[in-house]
Amino acid sequence: MKVAYSPAELEPVDRTVAIGVFDGVHLGHRAVIARAVEGRHPTVLTFDPHPRAFFGHRVPILSSLERRLELLADIGVEETLVVTFDGAVAALSPDEFADNYLGAIGARTVIAGADFRFGNRRTGDLETLRERGFEVATVPLVDGISSSHIRELVAAGDVRSAAPLLGRPFEVEGVVVSGDARGGTLGFPTANLRSAPDAAIPLHGIYAGSARGTRSAISIGINPHYGGKELRLEAFLLDFEGDLYGERLVVELWDRLRDEAVFESEAALIDQIAADVAATRAATPPV
Repeated sequence: MKVAYSPAELEPVDRTVAIGVFDGVHLGHRAVIARAVEGRHPTVLTFDPHPRAFFGHRVPILSSLERRLELLADIGVEETLVVTFDGAVAALSPDEFADNYLGAIGARTVIAGADFRFGNRRTGDLETLRERGFEVATVPLVDGISSSHIRELVAAGDVRSAAPLLGRPFEVEGVVVSGDARGGTLGFPTANLRSAPDAAIPLHGIYAGSARGTRSAISIGINPHYGGKELRLEAFLLDFEGDLYGERLVVELWDRLRDEAVFESEAALIDQIAADVAATRAATPPV
């Protein structure tokens, strides 16, 4: 999939354009994008950062831009235009946005969800584009599926319920960095992830999941047994041997196994980790 960050990077050919933030690329988003993929030169126009975040709202992001682009490519999008949402873009009138972005890339048909708004103060909608001469198609909202609802489920630790809305397991991701090596000392070496500060982080606890196709026990939280205060994301990849330092790791979360805890002894901690590993081996993917 070709990724452009300026309209000038795309040929102005007849395009079917799906437009939206598409954070998480959930099943509602996929319904919109599937309509575009049926048309000529299927293209996605998306925004980064999230417009609500630009205006100062806290928006836990379900998928980084890099992951979002991977997911779009997986479902057949040929080209994606990433619009950097800044003050200049926020100030554009609906007509200016339509001309500067959609018109500039040759959009003929524009597809979006029923609640799509654009332009300064969100004063434009699909009817605005129809009046500008674009063919438009509105995709009804999928009942019960929204990025905000998925964020609520994730914040509550209910990653299993989030999965069918996403169409895949919820994921955390980050670059593997060096940690304090306690996991290796205990016999359970972990990959320590540095995640983006705006990433959606589930309720702290221990999770079963997968990374790099390998079942993984994942700890998300502050590690209270050792008096920690900072957020840590640590994944123990079962039956994996190798060096992951510096690599980007995408980790699926299947089930929340338990809360974080302080243990009476190191031996009790090791016994509990062994039980977490056994539960991870028995876990089933949610979708």
